[in-house]
Amino acid sequence: MSNPLAWIDDAMQDLRDRGLYITIRTVESPQGPWLVVDGKRVLNFCSNNYLGLANDPRLVKAAKEAIDRLGIGPAAVRTIAGTMSIHLELEKALAEFKEAEAAISFQSGFNANLATIPAIVGRGDVIFSDELNHASIIDGCRLSRAQIVRYPHNDAQALRALLEEHRGQYNRALIVTDGVFSMDGDIAPLPELADLAEEFSCMLMVDDAHGEGVLGHGGRGIVHHFGLQGRVHIEVGTMSKAFGVVGGYVAGNRKVVEWLRQRGRPFLFSSAMTVPDTAACLAAVQILQESTELVDRLWENTRYFKEQMRNLGFDIGQSVTPITPVMLGDEKLTQEFSRRLFEEGVFATAIAYPTVPLGKARIRVMISASHSREDLDAGLEAFAKVGRELGVTH
Repeated sequence: MSNPLAWIDDAMQDLRDRGLYITIRTVESPQGPWLVVDGKRVLNFCSNNYLGLANDPRLVKAAKEAIDRLGIGPAAVRTIAGTMSIHLELEKALAEFKEAEAAISFQSGFNANLATIPAIVGRGDVIFSDELNHASIIDGCRLSRAQIVRYPHNDAQALRALLEEHRGQYNRALIVTDGVFSMDGDIAPLPELADLAEEFSCMLMVDDAHGEGVLGHGGRGIVHHFGLQGRVHIEVGTMSKAFGVVGGYVAGNRKVVEWLRQRGRPFLFSSAMTVPDTAACLAAVQILQESTELVDRLWENTRYFKEQMRNLGFDIGQSVTPITPVMLGDEKLTQEFSRRLFEEGVFATAIAYPTVPLGKARIRVMISASHSREDLDAGLEAFAKVGRELGVTH
């Protein structure tokens, strides 16, 4: 009898042959500017810990105190017995931070997109989605069963033409985009998208996973960055990046938030965020409410690192955020570059297909407020050495 799983061996070997096999390393220390990875102390250029909050003692203290007061898990979905007072505290704080009418929390940013899109559009509706949107947006669109129209990346004029073409062919319409595109570090032309949404009577949704804690005053995100409060109906966010914990949320129009409490499937059918996670998220929001210090330091580090990388001759794409893609193109070269960086004490993983298109592999460097100038210089030295060795720079 033939083995029904034999195909996996062939598929795995194909990934290795094409330089697409993902090596998953193990972190053995708290998140921070330096990590212990696979037993080796290395400079952390990988994580989304933009503000260094993932191991902040204030978040740790808040989580421990919440456990003593409320226990660990909610033991139910939000609509049965899982809504705890601390969930409502977090949602109130998020709405205030984002300067939105209301907010609702989810177990992850991925779940927030899966909850939102199918709840607001369905059969007979249309979604206009940026071609480089995150996988969670793509999956949410597919689950909705609405017609999906992809528009060229960040091209408002092309979107206008598509809106004109499809005018009158749907019941409801949604324009959805990432705020900051995680692989390239560029940002959506949100003012133009808001104008189009109003002109064509579309709902407008932005996934600001990489914008919170980064863009806008004190890290309030891309909507605040462009001064579009009240004009973007739905802001999806994550608590796993700049906020340093885990979880997701939707902020925006009060009607949308209330509807998601009734029809957002991850809200209805999956247990709520745990008590310590929720408490730590709340502490992170409060820290950002009180000071812009961490956000300011993040941008200072970003400007310095990018300038030095350009001086070394690296192609870092069109990023305008702390995300710094070191464009290498070839998948096998990128894997080798990452391996050599690790040997030199820098943890910076290779990003290749299917995360990015074939032939556009890169090392994505994630700058943090927790990096010192000495840390950045150590990373730059390693990049310079490996770049010369592999013929990427001279």
